[in-house]
Amino acid sequence: MSINNRYHRQIILPEIGTSGQDKLNASKVLVIGAGGLGCPVLQYLTAAGIGTIGIIDFDIVEASNLHRQVLYGESSLGENKALAAKTRLTDLNRAITIHAYPEKLTTENALSLFSEYDIIVDGTDNFSTRYLINDASVITGKPLVYGAIFKFEGQVSVFNYQNGPSYRCLFPEPPKAGSIPSCAEIGVLGVLPGIIGSMQANEVLKIILDLGNVLNGKLLMYDSLTTQSSTFSIGRTASEISKVLDSAKDFETIDYDLFCGISNVIDIKAGEAFLKKNTQFIDVRELHEQPKIESLHPICIPLGKLEETLNTINKKKETIVFCQSGIRSKKAVEILQKFGFENVSHIKGGAVALFDYQTSKVLSK
Repeated sequence: MSINNRYHRQIILPEIGTSGQDKLNASKVLVIGAGGLGCPVLQYLTAAGIGTIGIIDFDIVEASNLHRQVLYGESSLGENKALAAKTRLTDLNRAITIHAYPEKLTTENALSLFSEYDIIVDGTDNFSTRYLINDASVITGKPLVYGAIFKFEGQVSVFNYQNGPSYRCLFPEPPKAGSIPSCAEIGVLGVLPGIIGSMQANEVLKIILDLGNVLNGKLLMYDSLTTQSSTFSIGRTASEISKVLDSAKDFETIDYDLFCGISNVIDIKAGEAFLKKNTQFIDVRELHEQPKIESLHPICIPLGKLEETLNTINKKKETIVFCQSGIRSKKAVEILQKFGFENVSHIKGGAVALFDYQTSKVLSK
């Protein structure tokens, strides 16, 4: 397919032209999270001809994703989202380069990964990762295109751009843990992430092409029920930026879960004593996900069925939840706490971390 034919409707815009298309093709954009927001961002950036796109996500495609994550179909169920997204996007545009990272974004890989890209797009849904992304963007000097959704409302902004404010300038402190329910708990209108994600993609294109007014120092809030939007100014707080830069040397050791008040996380790297306790383990992975960790004798309840099977779980016992990589188990803990479970935690890194210990003979097969 001719490049001119593919991008013709874009190139004939006098504000873009062939020189603008060349800028897009020379750009590198990293999208963190291939979920509700990441899907539309990835689709439109791929279609627009961004030369190199990175996708990092260690979650898998579940049936509950499909009403809003329209990049996937039923054939993608159980697949890693970054890899499934790359397959679909490669079919959309083979003229660009797509890198899939089927792993979790951590303090250990963020700085090296960010340094390979020009613009970072935040498509995540939790505060600890948002602060991690912000700090890594500030340290590496990368513009950050932010988006968030809640029920029928969404937010979009651009941080760390042309000496503008950062995410911490808007939110110096995270909300109290558990005070803001996740989409899994409270729900979300399926079309909303499509709208907000498209706005994020638009900001990326504006930055690259130097067009229009980038949402730098501004927070756009959109209400899908009224179709109204409002824009608020965000001031740059130099002290917040300085704090991040001053702690750059310690970035890899910062515990963002702890900063956000998430204390019910078990890190097996710190010791496996919890494995010897009289606890009940709940595996919230889908039943088709293998292999199982039979040595723990877990109760196997897929996350989507957790609420309807609470009567099978002993409330009086200490409860440890795990999934494949730690995302779903975190959601499971929130659900269990909502229904009165007090002594409940989840395993950082999920089954992946457990298998690492299993191969080290900490767990027996």
